[in-house]
Amino acid sequence: MNPPLLALLAAGLMLPVTAADWPNWRGPNFNGSTDAKGLPSSFSPSENVRWKASLPGPAGSSPIVVGGRVFLTAAVEKDNQVVAMALDAATGAVQWSAPVADRFRSDDRSNFAGPSPASDGSRVVFFAGTGDLASFALDGKKEWHRNIQKDHGRFAFLWTFSTSPVLHDGRLYMQVLQRNSAFEAHGEQKGEPDGKNESYLLAIDPATGKDLWRMVRPADAVDESLEAFTTPVPATLGGRAELLIAGGDCLSGHDPATGQELWRWGTWNPSKIGHWRLVPSPVTDGRTILACAPKGAPVYAVKAGLNGAHTDEGSLAWRTKLDDEDMPSKAYKDVSSDVATPLLYNGHYYILNGEKQRLACVKPETGEVLWNEELGGRTKIEASPTGADGKIFVMDHRGEVFVVKADPAKFELLHRAEMMDRNTRDLRATIAVAHDSLFIRTEDTLYCIGVGE
Repeated sequence: MNPPLLALLAAGLMLPVTAADWPNWRGPNFNGSTDAKGLPSSFSPSENVRWKASLPGPAGSSPIVVGGRVFLTAAVEKDNQVVAMALDAATGAVQWSAPVADRFRSDDRSNFAGPSPASDGSRVVFFAGTGDLASFALDGKKEWHRNIQKDHGRFAFLWTFSTSPVLHDGRLYMQVLQRNSAFEAHGEQKGEPDGKNESYLLAIDPATGKDLWRMVRPADAVDESLEAFTTPVPATLGGRAELLIAGGDCLSGHDPATGQELWRWGTWNPSKIGHWRLVPSPVTDGRTILACAPKGAPVYAVKAGLNGAHTDEGSLAWRTKLDDEDMPSKAYKDVSSDVATPLLYNGHYYILNGEKQRLACVKPETGEVLWNEELGGRTKIEASPTGADGKIFVMDHRGEVFVVKADPAKFELLHRAEMMDRNTRDLRATIAVAHDSLFIRTEDTLYCIGVGE
């Protein structure tokens, strides 16, 4: 890290969000990539470690880095809480911690600390699967707190709900894409038994926490396929600002100022399978928008610039192939993503099949698969890949990090690092990159990784 920047970070000064920060789950470009340089290819829990910090509990959320601080959440079982934390990005020292929600978990798949925080450089917003939404100044002063379930109805999700807040262009965006009827699961009532359960988008004033608008987002999917754990993605497509939303068996674009739906494409589920919940968020190169159908189904590249509703494949630039289809080469096999959001980096899409631990490099304009190779992992991957410094970083369920060379010409695995005891399971945090450091979150530790330490 260069000395002037280190001095600023050590002083704890508030810096505006820059391209070198990592202000939300998918980074400064909302696509998983950054222009950071000087990142190590080789590291371990004892090699190239700038610092490591103990965490009070696990989380599926990813760290963000803004204004010289690292922000993240943790689910603390002994206190039955989800807490927000801020660490000094230069040293790892905890600067402040505050409760966000008063529950640890409701099922055995995850806890309530799944959503990642987001920052606009003046505040940081945290969301928990309980529906609690809270904003803090970067120095830890609480600005406001509310609960989305209390304001807009009980969530209707089979598993613990997770979506990350998005701060963009002066608005805070949230989405709740859920079932349209109440049911019971894990010993709890899901949804409103006496009311209408709607899927909706929210725009919120970041300064006050009050709704600017609420837009119902209907869908023709059924049962669990109405549920989405995706995050809204801001984009400018053909000069038009849009908010990209995936879930309910369709992809849609919305006016960020009003929530009005501009276009919709779907479906990847014409037979209305009822258990196709959606996890991967959209990603775009400005010409195509990827929607990853779940459970081994294809990835669809929708053409940017649509208006109105579309159901035909003429609105697609391309899609990947199923195993039983006539494939031009074996490279097309298993190009799918059930959980991980694809990465756009240096003009190419990188699609991670976490079930089979395969990473594919794909041309955005044609869908041509340049390579599709096994990482050689021993367990599934649900974290999304991160691209920076000519490399791709991703961590599996048990804390093994894979470093792949971001070379469209050929696949090259540069390094594997076991950052956690192999008895660990269900690690889902995406690796963050800020300035010249990697921030890797395991179950109980946050590592800051950099060259020469």
